[in-house]
Amino acid sequence: MAALPWAQGAAWGNALAMRGVFLDFDSLNPADLDLAALRACLADWEFHHCSTPDQVAARISTAQIVVTNKVTLDRALIQAAPGLKLICVAATGTNNIDLAATRDAGIVVSNARDYATASVVEHVFMLLLTLTRHLDEYRDRTRRGDWSGSPHFCLFGSSINELAGKTLGVVGYGVLGQAVARMADAFSMRVSVAQRLHGEPLPDRVPLQELLETSDIISLHCPLTEQTRGLIGAHELKSMKPDAILINTARGGIVTETDLLQALKEESIAGAAIDVLEQEPPPASHPLVQYAATSSRLILTPHIAWASRPARQRLVNEILANIQAFVAGTPRNRVS
Repeated sequence: MAALPWAQGAAWGNALAMRGVFLDFDSLNPADLDLAALRACLADWEFHHCSTPDQVAARISTAQIVVTNKVTLDRALIQAAPGLKLICVAATGTNNIDLAATRDAGIVVSNARDYATASVVEHVFMLLLTLTRHLDEYRDRTRRGDWSGSPHFCLFGSSINELAGKTLGVVGYGVLGQAVARMADAFSMRVSVAQRLHGEPLPDRVPLQELLETSDIISLHCPLTEQTRGLIGAHELKSMKPDAILINTARGGIVTETDLLQALKEESIAGAAIDVLEQEPPPASHPLVQYAATSSRLILTPHIAWASRPARQRLVNEILANIQAFVAGTPRNRVS
């Protein structure tokens, strides 16, 4: 890729002349991270703990580089920042950025990739094991003293299942989906991969409908796009086995939440473990929040599958690398 006009004869001095704004820095939980290199890469930095929608325009109006995790940048905001050259998304998903507007404005958008693989994979299997082995129930009963009152050396309760021999259906077979599949192999599980929604069919994959009907566990790892929004709704949930489990650590909008709640209440699926919701943070009155508080069939975690300390440090390093590459005239992880 040719050098960008402002980076011809690239020198680090160009970066020192650029103004950077991080709109939601606290979304990285930065207190336990090494931030020295990131803070030093630009001479003029503004790190905002968070940014409300009515604050964004003023904060980015004179910036050349903007970093955002979940703050939305729509066409109006992008057009109101005439000096903007790089939007660095502190995540892999870019559904909060109007990519058509950035293309029209000639703005580079770079995302962060492959930084949270280990963290997400471990979270997926933590959720899955917690559900299949009824971990929360047994811990609660032990805390209540039920084990001490047991007539046996162990405490019996809900029937404990095993992962070995089960079929894991993976929807979205990028870096994360492949890593989850490798871990499933270590648990002696069978793996089924959903055929991609668009493009030429790939070998050794199955149509989504077949995957839903034949998998014991379904784990979602696809991005949120117009094609995947509502991908798992009432029809898909009814297609699943009655003893199947749904895991979503991808994006909340991929699953229609009202349909999931209905499926859980009707026991048309055995359970679900969800790390993401369409509205984040959710109100306390959110139906899935309320259901998870009283039912062991739904585990709800607060969008932390990605958030191990090593993963967050790798994310900081990705942001730094994207800024450095951009200033050098060779953008990396370019989305738009």
